[in-house]
Amino acid sequence: MTAELHYPFPEPPAPGTVTTVAPGVLWARFPLPFRLNHVNVFLIEDGDGWAVVDAGISDDPTREAWEALMAGPMKGERLTRLIITHSHPDHIGAAGWLCQRFGMSLVTSQTTWLTCLYESIAPDAFNHEAYAQDYRRHGLGDYTDTLLQLGHRYLRMVDRLPLTFRRVVAGDTLRIGKRDFRVLTGDGHAAEQVMLHCAADRLFLAADQVLAKITPNVSVWATDPEGDPLGLYLRSLAHLAREVPDDVLVLPGHQLPFLGLHQRLTELAHHHDDRFARILAACAQGPKTVFDLLPALFRMPLGPHETGFAFSEARAHVNRMVLEGRLVWTDAGDGIPRVMPA
Repeated sequence: MTAELHYPFPEPPAPGTVTTVAPGVLWARFPLPFRLNHVNVFLIEDGDGWAVVDAGISDDPTREAWEALMAGPMKGERLTRLIITHSHPDHIGAAGWLCQRFGMSLVTSQTTWLTCLYESIAPDAFNHEAYAQDYRRHGLGDYTDTLLQLGHRYLRMVDRLPLTFRRVVAGDTLRIGKRDFRVLTGDGHAAEQVMLHCAADRLFLAADQVLAKITPNVSVWATDPEGDPLGLYLRSLAHLAREVPDDVLVLPGHQLPFLGLHQRLTELAHHHDDRFARILAACAQGPKTVFDLLPALFRMPLGPHETGFAFSEARAHVNRMVLEGRLVWTDAGDGIPRVMPA
């Protein structure tokens, strides 16, 4: 039987409050308008102020929550810089507003900055004909229009970024106050996602790469239809097991901080093994489109927002299995590709 993870802080901070998770490290939580209804933000003592890790999404509730936080427990405190872990709107969406509002500089990976710059300038690019063709080609049919109209709405919840930023890359040491954090990056969930490890204080800011009770979405997108993000993600899990000790306090982008990093890394890898097995079982009954595979992988009802992610994640599993030689593509003559066991 697998041991339980340990949660030193079993209750999240209430809106407008912070929880101290280590000396000079504060945890705040901000709302999201989705089924995953929150994002974690961490503040790290940084000389005469506080460095902020992640910003939340760009909407009125997030901006109101930031104003309440700075008028409440952080009243009179200075925010020194904003460190963004990755390009997804729930983490970077409010970054442009936050940097301008509190006079902060931006620190992130180059991939994150460029991706978000593209999203903020041209969010409709993610609804262009390539996506429509890809969704229809893989079995979504008439549902495609609904998905494109509603399922990608969150990509518009991104502010314009500052015109300049400080780039960090894997292997850098980022000095925050009196602490040194080693920069690690991971892939699969988001390209060049930044994580921070403070060995001296056994702290690991894991962003969305390692979450306690859910698995981060790993998606193939229409702009890279043959990509292998799941292979990159599984490689990242193995890399973290080698590079980060098991005794760290994991500070994730969602849900609760926890102890038990290596156990969770193993669980995440096993989760995807289970998904591979479900796909093989479904395909054993006959060739399946990617859309056909969603009921085998996701047991809960899916709205348009969730369906877009679910489809792209199913596609990631299929691409990995095709690359490994466990599945092959077949065509029944209707122009819709399906997979079957090799």
